[in-house]
Amino acid sequence: MSQGSWIDQFPGNFMWSNATLVCKGMAPYGAVAIGEIDRICERLAARGMGDPDAWWQEWCSMAEKNEKLADAAAFDGRDFTAGEHYLRAGNYYYTGERFVPPGERKLGIYKKALRCYQEGLKRRHKNIEFVEVPYEGKTLPAYFMKAQNTTGRATTVVLFDGMDNCKEMSALFAGLEFARRGINTLAIDGPGQGEALRLRKIYARHDYEVPGKAAYEFVAKRADVDPKKVIIMGYSFGGYYAPRIAAFERRYAACVCLGALHWDLHAWQSRINEQLKADPKKSAQSNFQFQWILGLNDSDAALERAKQFSLAGVADKITCPVLVTHGANDRVVPVEAAHKLYAALTTPRKTLKVFTPEEGGAEHCQVDNRPLGISTIADWISANI
Repeated sequence: MSQGSWIDQFPGNFMWSNATLVCKGMAPYGAVAIGEIDRICERLAARGMGDPDAWWQEWCSMAEKNEKLADAAAFDGRDFTAGEHYLRAGNYYYTGERFVPPGERKLGIYKKALRCYQEGLKRRHKNIEFVEVPYEGKTLPAYFMKAQNTTGRATTVVLFDGMDNCKEMSALFAGLEFARRGINTLAIDGPGQGEALRLRKIYARHDYEVPGKAAYEFVAKRADVDPKKVIIMGYSFGGYYAPRIAAFERRYAACVCLGALHWDLHAWQSRINEQLKADPKKSAQSNFQFQWILGLNDSDAALERAKQFSLAGVADKITCPVLVTHGANDRVVPVEAAHKLYAALTTPRKTLKVFTPEEGGAEHCQVDNRPLGISTIADWISANI
């Protein structure tokens, strides 16, 4: 299926195009400026796709520009303006960091991204609390975005990230809309994600019901949360985590997969490894990503570990209502994964929504039309919980 330049920004380089589209998808939340992204892409095209440093240098250059504007506005007491520039800087830094291998450079860029994200969030969104979720003697960093125009206990979504997004993005693209509809959101960096991975060395695990239980117990204790109306939701790779959690932590009232993940992660990762060797530009995943989130240094060891990540014999244990959303033109996880998950679910309360190119949201996790995807999920929650 052919795509316009808005989606395939760099023809022949899906890795760059997909990452750019993910960043563009944050525009409805005031977290990026399309004109700035356009200028970044022009500079990248001029430098050519063979320059290994071009990606992070151009994204970070625009991030630094916004960070300086934010710092100046904050110094003058123009907090709302400062917050806008900080959020843009955070997204650009995070996008630039994406393909940098683990090391001091990656860590330095991430720390800048986190600082800017947090400075932006606290200035622009006063209903966000920075919280820590107790987990195996450590804590998982999270944001609790309070529902608006509600009193007492409210429905709450616990949202785990994917392989390469972060809680800051989740709080914006999902938490804002949920809050408007009277729903709380706990956007959390779980094991192998965002801040938990980079700054705390907490690595991914197949039995995600462990952090899922920790997240449930954290929110259930709050006076503004209805413990009988807590929903587990996962984005992208979280499309494996969420159903895994729902299968073994029965206190969740419902499960939402914003993008189904691979039924057989070992088989999928094997194909990705072959693709990365043949032509890395055709993959959305960098050659270090999967082994890095697992805390491993060897791709073969990571591939062996991938055998543990399967929903076979798991999906049929889910008893709560389940919503699976997916894009018909998802080029990261083929739509067949969504159909396979849906077919395996034995709960009678299950819904599958596949977004077509005609309606929008047909790309991976609806990054080409995030508001459409999140509104669909919010409507389903309101109708089913």
